[in-house]
Amino acid sequence: MKNLLYAFAVATLLLTACDNNNDPTPVVVVDNVLKGNVTANMTLDATVEYSLEGTLNVKSGATLTIPAGTVIKAKKGFSNYVIIERGAKIMAEGTAAKPILFTSAESVPAAGDWGGLLINGYAPISGVTAGTEGATEVDNSLKYGGTNASDNSGILQYVILAYTGARSSGDIEHNGLTLDAVGNGTVIENIFVPYGSDDAVEFFGGTVNVTNFLAVNPDDDMFDVTQGWSGRLKNAYGIWKPGYASTEGDPRGIESDGNFDGKTPTDVGQSNFTMENITIVNNSTYVMDDAIKIRRGAKATIINALVKNGTTNDLVNFTDLRGNGDPTSTVSVTKSNVTYTGLEIIGTGLVSIVAGNTGADTSVFAWTGFEF
Repeated sequence: MKNLLYAFAVATLLLTACDNNNDPTPVVVVDNVLKGNVTANMTLDATVEYSLEGTLNVKSGATLTIPAGTVIKAKKGFSNYVIIERGAKIMAEGTAAKPILFTSAESVPAAGDWGGLLINGYAPISGVTAGTEGATEVDNSLKYGGTNASDNSGILQYVILAYTGARSSGDIEHNGLTLDAVGNGTVIENIFVPYGSDDAVEFFGGTVNVTNFLAVNPDDDMFDVTQGWSGRLKNAYGIWKPGYASTEGDPRGIESDGNFDGKTPTDVGQSNFTMENITIVNNSTYVMDDAIKIRRGAKATIINALVKNGTTNDLVNFTDLRGNGDPTSTVSVTKSNVTYTGLEIIGTGLVSIVAGNTGADTSVFAWTGFEF
């Protein structure tokens, strides 16, 4: 009876995900393998361990539902990732007791094994005019951006994205979580991104808010902003553990650009974001480029930040050859056991170096099992 029920479940997945016979590459769910295009609503089964063996594209009008406790293991490779396209949704509602796990299928997993999770939306990004579109870094045929600040791409709750960040080249690489013009109708909270290449999270424009984010040993930046993001990151903790090393040239705690890579400094709608209750920890001997970098037209409001341990070139840096950060940016930061190769503050901004900031509340990350 159990085998019969399993066969029925697989058949149901095939039917619900492939009802568009005109789609040349419908999603394939055979022997628990995920890849292809999701063109209709699709619900995974938490009792099944899935293998991601290609790109899983959730197309406009479709919703991918991932129940609490689901495990998805990705084969090694740049093309193995999940992307939620504009007009599509992901409903990944894990719980503290049963988080949703995306991880590497390798017997000895490592940063950069697979591509991670990307979400594209219709929210605004910086550009020559309002409504500018961008091209997804890892697949330029897929666009993001628009004028709908409240666009809704679904829910991510209690989700782990481990060993992400596969790259095609130095300019084309995945992050743990990539948010392309995602709107503030989307719910993202309680996210854990350990041991990934490139950034733990990168905001490419959009208005989405993210709460309770834990980043462990990202190869590049912990929290990266570009292209006009105007949301809020609240209660985020980034850490480099003892023995950490990076393959990147300038890994940071926070890196923020107003426009895309500083290439279009006259854009409208440049980044104007808030980060609140942020902790940046360096428990390694590796030198952090800057703890906080605000550049290229970005305006930041950073509240209750705590930078702890290790060596950094600078505590807060507003300067860049492609344009400095907005001088009205405000940063409240406490430093603890931090040494510098350069200066505490470089450039012009409103920085308060204070005592007593507590940074992130780590108790909310108990579900991850990470030991602080």
